[in-house]
Parts: sequence; structure tokens; C-alpha cells
Amino acid sequence: MTIAIFGNLLKPETEPEVEHLLELLQLRGVHVVLSEELRQSTKFRSYPQFIAEMTKTDADQSDEFIEFAISLGGDGTFLTTASQIGNSNIPILGINLGHLGFLAEVQTDEVDVIIDRLIKGQYTIEQRSLLTVSCSADGHIAYPNALNEVAIMKYGLSSMISIDTQLNGDFIHRYEADGLLVATPTGSTAYNMSTGGPLMVPQARATILTPIASHRLSIRPLVIPDDWKIDLKVKSRTGSFLISIDGRSQVLNHDVKLHIEKSPYTIKLIQLEGTSFFQSLKQKLNWGI
Repeated sequence: MTIAIFGNLLKPETEPEVEHLLELLQLRGVHVVLSEELRQSTKFRSYPQFIAEMTKTDADQSDEFIEFAISLGGDGTFLTTASQIGNSNIPILGINLGHLGFLAEVQTDEVDVIIDRLIKGQYTIEQRSLLTVSCSADGHIAYPNALNEVAIMKYGLSSMISIDTQLNGDFIHRYEADGLLVATPTGSTAYNMSTGGPLMVPQARATILTPIASHRLSIRPLVIPDDWKIDLKVKSRTGSFLISIDGRSQVLNHDVKLHIEKSPYTIKLIQLEGTSFFQSLKQKLNWGI
């Protein structure tokens, strides 16, 4: 068995937690590969680096077949891990070193027990949908896939932007606001929640459109089927706008047209026995208290 480990070295607690995790895995005879970021630490340079090609299942490369990925950090680290995993179909387990941790649910004091449950197969796999962003020929998206959300926002201190929005080719509205979120069910508990959008169970087959500080108070979040195509055209007085895809931001010229649709692949999350979405809501948002 081989497990890949990802982590955020900007968190001071990451290194000791990685060391502890490595000890646990080595005692159990588990092969380990590390993300490029973790291997920047002199303590971990002797470990092989994670590469997508190491997911091959050929019999002669069975020692290099990665069965799981572990993300050490908060939800931001989990999103980075998911972007590096891509369409490799490697299930991810999040160990929380952050705060809320809707994606990274396991706490560090549970790691010893969790690793044994993982090796014994005491878990299920949840499929989480993503969004893919493309744009017209005069633009380029560096990181096109979003597990949480695509945020279209005004750039700098400019006034609000206008976003002409089409769904399946039909014009539905011109959002005049500070921005617009296009979120997955997974992302419903992230930026979408803080802007007043609805919470959704991760298994919902839907996409959420939530305006950010809308100029018109009558405009509310909209939930659509996740197989609908979304086309956006932004107008800005500054001639540019900001697009943020799971926190990775870049500036685009407002002549660029955006197309958003459901990705052809999913991210696999390891769901341990005894945990659930509603349990997370109770623990992290104090539901029912």
C-alpha cells in the first residue's frame, strides 16, 4: 500500500504532524510519497515525490500504486490537494489543522485510530462534483477546476460590476453587484454561506448562483441543475475583473467571456464511519444548540 501526503508548510504545526504520521505509516509497512511542497523541508527530502503517473495499476508497479491521499491542514490545503490529485481518482482524507474544516474533518488527536481504520477499509467514498471554467480566445484560465466555487468579483477599489448571465443559452439576468459566486454543493458551506447562499448536502446535483452585495435587494441566490451550462459576460469601469477559483485568483480583461459547466470527473472524499454532513453542521455551526 502507498499513501500520498500533502500539507501546508506555512502552518508551523504541519512538520511535527507529518513526522508523526510518517512514523505511524512506516510502523504499519505503508509506502509513502510526499507532495512537492512537503519535500521543500530538509526533513522530508529523502521521500519520493508525488506525481500523477504513480497511480498506474500495472502489476509490475504495484508498489507505486497510490491508494489514498492525506491532506494535512485546513480546507484550503484540502482544495490544493484536490487540484494536484486532479482526475487521478485517488480518494482524499483531510486531517484538520485549521478552524472549521468542512473538508478536513479528522482532528489530529484522532490520527492513530483513523489510520488503522483507513488501512482496514472502514470507510466509504463520497463523490464530489467540480466546476470547470473556460473562456474566450482572448483569455486564459490558469487553474480551471473548482471543488468549492468560482467567484467573479470587481477588481481593486472599482465600483460594482455588471455580469450578463445566460443559462443553457437563455439570458436570465444582469447581475449588478460586487460579484457573483457559482458554487458546488461542497462549496455551499464556504464563501457561499458567508454571502447568504443556501447550504446544500454534498450529494445534491445542483449548482448555486449567489450574488455578492447585489445592487438590487430583490435578487436572491438561485439553485439550478448541475448539468446546466453557464455563460457570463462582465462589464467593469476599470476594464478588468477578478476571477477566483477555489481561492486561486487572477485578473482578466472584461472583454473575456466565461463558460462554466460541470467537470467530467469527480473528487473522491474518504468518509469515515460515524461521520456525516449534518454532524459537521452541528459541531462547526452549532446547529441545534
